[in-house]
Amino acid sequence: MAEAGTGPKPAGWQITATTISCDRVGDYVTVMVHRDWTYSCTWCSRYKLAAADNPQKRVDRDIRTKIAACRGPDCSIVLAYRDKLIAGETAVIK
Repeated sequence: MAEAGTGPKPAGWQITATTISCDRVGDYVTVMVHRDWTYSCTWCSRYKLAAADNPQKRVDRDIRTKIAACRGPDCSIVLAYRDKLIAGETAVIK
């Protein structure tokens, strides 16, 4: 999960999530953004980060290629969704 920045004020909600089609892994991923603007991708957490934590774990060949294609926690798709929320939230606050 990414660290909260010193940027915008906290959001007016606790957490939001959406499902987005990720071209890199060829699957739908759930992107979550918290009130303090920290974010995560459930696919990345479930597969890429879990594989990095336990390299001895057996993973299907298909998933291995997707893990290699995944950009990790700072993926442009996740960041674009977070930035869209920040823009919407700051427009409401102004």
